Amino acid sequence: MNENLVIIDATPIKINKYYDWLSQSPIDGAIVTFTGKVRSEQEKVQSLYLEHYHGMTETVMVKIMDEARQRWQINRAIIVHRIGHILANELIVFVGVSSLHRLEAFMSTQFIMDKLKNDVPLWKKEKTLYEESWVEAKKSDRDSLKKWY
Repeated sequence: MNENLVIIDATPIKINKYYDWLSQSPIDGAIVTFTGKVRSEQEKVQSLYLEHYHGMTETVMVKIMDEARQRWQINRAIIVHRIGHILANELIVFVGVSSLHRLEAFMSTQFIMDKLKNDVPLWKKEKTLYEESWVEAKKSDRDSLKKWY
């Protein structure tokens, strides 16, 4: 029962809906999810604007989930990512995995998120009180991949 679900959308993320999809696998004893939101350190960031490369973004996300399946025994995997205008404190990403056991679910969810931050063609423009600027990839995100290879 290996199933992937990829959703790239401008609408708010409905966590319960996607958790319910993950929980439909009767053989799985573990569901692990990660939910990320737009943070505003010291309340400087007002919003983000995300663009993506339609078609390529979805393909890369599926490849990431398939790579996770090669490493761990997982049944359902989901990536939901917002695009467009997203305000500070709103949800931006939801990643979830269902598996027979918790270790596979935890490890694969972290792997998917680390790969998502590095490999998926998404571009972020940050808006503060004073300026708008495109956000560059963080060294810490690039470094997060080292533990997997």
